Amino acid sequence: MVKFLKPNKVVILLQGRYAGRKVVISRVEAFVKLVNYQHLMPTRYTLNIDLKEVLTADSLQSKDKKVTACKETKKRLEERFKTGKNCWFFTKLGF
Repeated sequence: MVKFLKPNKVVILLQGRYAGRKVVISRVEAFVKLVNYQHLMPTRYTLNIDLKEVLTADSLQSKDKKVTACKETKKRLEERFKTGKNCWFFTKLGF
């Protein structure tokens, strides 16, 4: 396993539809979206948000459970954005 894949680590997607976007790793085994680890560029940042209880292995089994998990994740990230914490995560990258 690659050393930089840790929970709450911020990485940047390098290829695919969401290339150039910042991503938070919730769990190493279960993602809302599965991505090849070779398409990730690690950063030194971490995001202190608890997504472990929202994203469980059984929440990704059916489509309706996955949709509710994504909505709950979105709600928690929006709360973080509205409070003004970790504003660097919600800004675009300056390339």
